[in-house]
Amino acid sequence: MIAAYLDHLAVERGTARNTLDSYARDLRRYAAHLERLGVADFRRITEAEVTGFGAALREGDDEHPPLAASSAARALVAVRGLHRFAHVDGLTDDDPAREVRPPAAAKRLPKALPVDDVLRLLDMPAADGERPLRDRALLELLYSTGARISEAVGLDLDDVDRGERTVLLDGKGGKQRLVPIGKPAVEALEAYLVRARPVLAARGHGTAALFLNARGTRLSRQSAWQVLKTNAERAGLSASVSPHTLRHSFATHLLEGGADVRVVQELLGHASVTTTQVYTLVTVNTLREIYATAHPRALG
Repeated sequence: MIAAYLDHLAVERGTARNTLDSYARDLRRYAAHLERLGVADFRRITEAEVTGFGAALREGDDEHPPLAASSAARALVAVRGLHRFAHVDGLTDDDPAREVRPPAAAKRLPKALPVDDVLRLLDMPAADGERPLRDRALLELLYSTGARISEAVGLDLDDVDRGERTVLLDGKGGKQRLVPIGKPAVEALEAYLVRARPVLAARGHGTAALFLNARGTRLSRQSAWQVLKTNAERAGLSASVSPHTLRHSFATHLLEGGADVRVVQELLGHASVTTTQVYTLVTVNTLREIYATAHPRALG
């Protein structure tokens, strides 16, 4: 049965060799699991055996270490495909794996920088020169608004209201949101717009883009990420920085400061509050650490 399924994947589906090898290993382990249970007839496998295999993958045994959720999920995908193949080809009367769902991968907590590290990063670009002034304005805006890098480089001049201290961001799905910006970000933007952008713009052919590159055209997402990466390295923070670092820090610091999760949801442009709630895990962990070190009976 397993050999027939793998042949089907190779010949009719054109599955890659690496994937076939992985599926073969997973299905051999599944066959060994069934053998230990005394299930010799493929037609007599029930949902309980398939579910039990998923649990065995996560728990491990004498021969195999426990698998991570992602690896266990891949193995169950192979098993589900095997049973679907057998059922569609009429080899079994039903599909016992149809309702078995792979384990959900553990939520990865977003990495946020401590406030002091963020301040050090924001101070990295020099206060003079076209590119340093642009870079400082970009980094200040990213942290002040929680914007994605793609949203920041997509800004036009008219999207920034320095008087009202707001920025109009174009988010995912074409949804716009108006976000307030802090005074340091406004001051950095003003310095860039007055002393740097006109020089950069003179090298181009006229564009409404807020952030310009050395050729006077719109700064790309890749270049903006490089700005963050370069300044993070200069600040000694390169190991803990990603394109979303300032966005994560923005959200975490707001929640730690007492902001309501629904307000942070709106500021981040998340469609659902459940997307934002991953940040509350970060703040709860922080509270737990403080509690453990500060409360007299925390360890009692």
